[in-house]
Amino acid sequence: MRLYLLPLSTRRTLLYAKRLEVTTAPQGRTYVDKGTAWAARTWAQWEKMESGWKRKVVDYGNYAFRRIPYEEWGLKSVPPLSSRRRGEEIEGKGKVDLCFPSSVIPPSKAEGILKTLATERQALHKKRLVWCIVGMPITIPFALVPIAWSHYRAIAGGKHIQWLLEHNLLRSSPSEKLDKLYALHAPPAEEPDNKERTLLTQKEVQTFSDTLDMPALEVELERAIWQVEHAVLGPDSESPPKEKAAGTAADKPGSTEPVEEKYKEKSNQ
Repeated sequence: MRLYLLPLSTRRTLLYAKRLEVTTAPQGRTYVDKGTAWAARTWAQWEKMESGWKRKVVDYGNYAFRRIPYEEWGLKSVPPLSSRRRGEEIEGKGKVDLCFPSSVIPPSKAEGILKTLATERQALHKKRLVWCIVGMPITIPFALVPIAWSHYRAIAGGKHIQWLLEHNLLRSSPSEKLDKLYALHAPPAEEPDNKERTLLTQKEVQTFSDTLDMPALEVELERAIWQVEHAVLGPDSESPPKEKAAGTAADKPGSTEPVEEKYKEKSNQ
């Protein structure tokens, strides 16, 4: 597994976990891992279709998925900490790389941002998971199962990251590749320093996905950028045609203010 911190604005960052297939033999992967990988590949392929029922399924799915905050999606990309993974990670099979653009996130603050993303919404997920379980007997259980599962996976992903931090199993890995990608979209210099600025737009999504060789990142980044644009620029901000009016932005997106401090330091130089 490799963790990525992808700043979306000067205050908000997307967490994404890339699973490294070479580290896990096919016979050693769980059915959940195999199913998740298959679903991600299939969804990415369907998204590239121009029309047809598969395209409609993707459009309706994206409409519903837009209502889930990008912070929750980020935690769900981190696999649960199973006994096998715990043993592999703590017995010296290599640390987990934490990749980020050092031109945007100071290396000294990368782990702090990761910890914030892993912990700030845990109480919310636990509360909503409990309400889903309580509500199942008096509602349609099937409708609440995917919601409960989503909160459970977010909780499990956050606990995995906390465990990595507690056992010093993360390796800070500033990425030159990410630095080059972010250099393509500099924030407007004329905006006041105390105003939040978006760092990415939908135009960069395909470039990021292709350059990082992560097809599944495309939909995650599109969704996260859409939410941040609506939170920072307002609901009238532009989105790609296929993503128009697709759900609502996160209620309280995670704050990663150290990113904004980097730009304040630059402006004072």
